[in-house]
Amino acid sequence: MNPVILAMGNPPHVHHDDDAFSSPHYLSSVKPHTRELVHMKPGALEIQQVSKQFPDGTYALRNIEWGVKEGETMALIGESGSGKTTFLRLLNRLIEPTAGTVVIQGKPACLQDPIQLRRRLGYVPQDGGLFPHWTIKQNVCLVPHLLGWTSEQQLKRVDMLLSLVNLDSSQIAERYPIELSGGQRQRVAVARALAADPPIVLLDEPFGALDPLTRHDLQDQFLSLQAKLQKTMVLVTHDMSEAFRLGDRITILKEGHIQQIGTPHEILHSPATPYVHLLVQHYHAHRG
Repeated sequence: MNPVILAMGNPPHVHHDDDAFSSPHYLSSVKPHTRELVHMKPGALEIQQVSKQFPDGTYALRNIEWGVKEGETMALIGESGSGKTTFLRLLNRLIEPTAGTVVIQGKPACLQDPIQLRRRLGYVPQDGGLFPHWTIKQNVCLVPHLLGWTSEQQLKRVDMLLSLVNLDSSQIAERYPIELSGGQRQRVAVARALAADPPIVLLDEPFGALDPLTRHDLQDQFLSLQAKLQKTMVLVTHDMSEAFRLGDRITILKEGHIQQIGTPHEILHSPATPYVHLLVQHYHAHRG
C-alpha cells in the first residue's frame, strides 16, 4: 500500500475527474550553522526510554533517549537495519513502542488520535509516494482536502507551494506524475508534505533515488525552504555527506543504539565511538 495512505489513516476515495478536489575543502559541504540551537524551543519531538521489539524477539531500537528542538533539522543516519525507519514509524504512530514514550509537541503520542496526528505531520517517502492516477494538483491538495479546505483555498495553496519548490503551477498542475521527471516528482512530494502547513516534517531518504546532479539541486532547495519556513524536520539518510550538509544536528544509529548525537562539527572533530570514527574516516576518504 502507498505509504502516504498509511500515514494519512483512512484511504481517501480516488476520483479521476477534474473535480476530485473541488470541495579544509570538505568543510564547504558541511551545513553552516547561522542559527544557534540553544535559542530553539525544546521538545518538538521526544523519545523517552523507548524500545521496539518485534515478535521474533529482535530489537529494532533499545532504550532510546532522543529529542528534536522546534525549528531544527535532525538527520538520522545509519546502515540498513540500524533502526532509522523504525524511528519514523514510531513518530507517526504507524507502529507503537514496546516500552517508553514518544512525545509530539509536549503530549504523549499514545494519547493523540493517530489519524489526526499524522495529518499534522508532513511526510515525504523515499519514492515520493505520489498517486499515479491523480493530477499534481490533486496530489498536493490531499491533506487540505481531507481537512475540509475550500476549493479556492486549495488552489491558492497549490500555486504557492509549487512556486516555493520552483515548479510552475500553470505548466504542471494538471499533469500526472508519470509526465514529470524524478526530480520534479520529489519536489511535488515536498510540496504535498507542506500543504497543510504542518509544524513537523518527516523525510525518509527523499533524495536517495535521484542522480547526483538532481540530488545536489534538491538539497540546495531543501536548505532554502528550511531557511524560509523554519519547520521541525527529521531527515533519514544513509549518506554522511547529505547528513552533514542538511542537518543542524545528526543522530548516528547502529543496530538499534544511538552512537552519537551532535552537530556536524562535533561529529567531524569529536567522534564519540569507534563506529562514528570509522564513518568520519570514510567520509574524508570519499571526499579525497
